[in-house]
Amino acid sequence: MLDVLNLACVRDERVLFRGLTFSLNPGEIFQIAGVNGAGKTSLLRILCGLATPEAGEVKWQGEIIKRARDSFHQQLLWLGHQPGIKAVLTADENLRFFHANSLLKTRWEALAAIGLLGYEDVPVGQLSAGQQRRVALARLWLSAAKLWILDEPFTALDPAGIEKLTCRLEAHAAQGGSVLLTTHQPLRPVNCAFRKLTLPEGGVS
Repeated sequence: MLDVLNLACVRDERVLFRGLTFSLNPGEIFQIAGVNGAGKTSLLRILCGLATPEAGEVKWQGEIIKRARDSFHQQLLWLGHQPGIKAVLTADENLRFFHANSLLKTRWEALAAIGLLGYEDVPVGQLSAGQQRRVALARLWLSAAKLWILDEPFTALDPAGIEKLTCRLEAHAAQGGSVLLTTHQPLRPVNCAFRKLTLPEGGVS
């Protein structure tokens, strides 16, 4: 589904990684690990087409992503380390902004699934950091995208939230989707294929 070929990334004249090659398959959760500064977020941004690698290429279903940008982005859900939501909007309004064709009932079910029952009409700016993170993550219950790329999705979640999110990721993989993520949380899905790649400390692979 996603092929990474001889990828290299340089930031501030420092090599974060090079010669990086792997594939992400349907039905799989793939974790990118490594110490702070190893290049995890930089890698995810390259894979989403938001940054350009020093060398190498990324392919989506056999095509280089920059040549298939529209079709690639239609099948991609990217959630960065920051929630990426609007503080002046309510939790429901934020979901409607990203999923304009979704039904009210479906959006509220998504918020309930991530532990925000009763917070649907509360402005996001009044919520805690963990609750704001949950609003962003509720999109995972609405998205039809095949590929999910998530940067530290478990940040600010309590154990119950981590468990719910892990189950959602497993369900997406079980339906033929793919998940690529970074996380400092111990992660060991049991109901789908799981792989882990650790970026080397020191920046050279």
